[in-house]
Amino acid sequence: MPLRLEPPFRDALAAADRPLIGMWLSTGSPLLAEIGAGAGLDWLLIDMEHGPNTLTSVQQQLQVIAAYRVPTLVRVPFNDPVIMKQVLDAGAQNLLVPMVASADEARAAVAAVRYPPDGIRGVGSALARSGRWGRVERYVQDASQHVSLIVQVESGEAVDAAAEIAAVDGVDGVLVGPADLAASMGFPGQQSHPEVLAAVRRVFDAVTAAGKAVGVNAFDPATADAYLADGARFLCASADVTILARGSEALAARFIPASGGAAAESY
Repeated sequence: MPLRLEPPFRDALAAADRPLIGMWLSTGSPLLAEIGAGAGLDWLLIDMEHGPNTLTSVQQQLQVIAAYRVPTLVRVPFNDPVIMKQVLDAGAQNLLVPMVASADEARAAVAAVRYPPDGIRGVGSALARSGRWGRVERYVQDASQHVSLIVQVESGEAVDAAAEIAAVDGVDGVLVGPADLAASMGFPGQQSHPEVLAAVRRVFDAVTAAGKAVGVNAFDPATADAYLADGARFLCASADVTILARGSEALAARFIPASGGAAAESY
C-alpha cells in the first residue's frame, strides 16, 4: 500500500503567517518527545550534537512524534555525510547541521542529503524507515522534495559568510546559535553581549536578503521577543531538560525552606 510522507519543515516555514516556535529534545526519551509533541508547539528538534541521542533513540522519537504530525528536525553531531545518511534513513525529513562556516561547507551538507547525480547520499531507502521500506512511491526520485536542510551559523567566520551560506541552493534556512557565537567572539556565556546581539542581527539581515528563512535559539523570553521583533522566522524557545531543571528548582524553592536546617538535622 503506497504511503505519503509529511511535508518537510521548509513547507511549514513557507506557509506560516507568524514565526514558528519550537523546543529542543535533549534527553533521548521517547516519552518526553511525545509529551513535547502534544504541547501545541510548531516544531521540535532532536539533538544529537549535545544530547545523548543514538540512531535508535532518534528513530524511536520520530516514530512517537509522527502521531502528532509536528515538524521535527534532527541536529546531527557535525557535517558528516555518513551520519546524515543514517539519520535520513531513520526517517528524519528535516536536518539541522551545526557549525557551518562557509558556502563550501553548506554545499557539502546539501550534497549529503541528496541522491546522485545531485549529491552523494547512499541509496538504501528500501531497507529503511525513510521510504517506509519501499512503501513510498518514487521515494528515491523525489527524495529532495521530502527533505529540508537548515544550517547553523555559530562563529564570527560564519557571520561574515552568512550571505554566501544562505545563497547556496538546497539550504532552506539558517539557524543562529548565540551560545557558540558568543564564545567564538571572546564572550563565553554572554549571549546578550551587545557585540553578540549585533552579530546575530547581521545574520538576520544577510539571510533575509538572500530570501531564506532565519531562526535563532533564545531561551530568555525578553531576548526571544526582541529577536522575533527583529524578524526571526523560527525560534527555539526552550528545551526539555531546561524546562525540567527550572521547573524542579521552582518546586523545591516553593516548598523547601531555604536554610535546609530541618533536612540537615534528619541525617
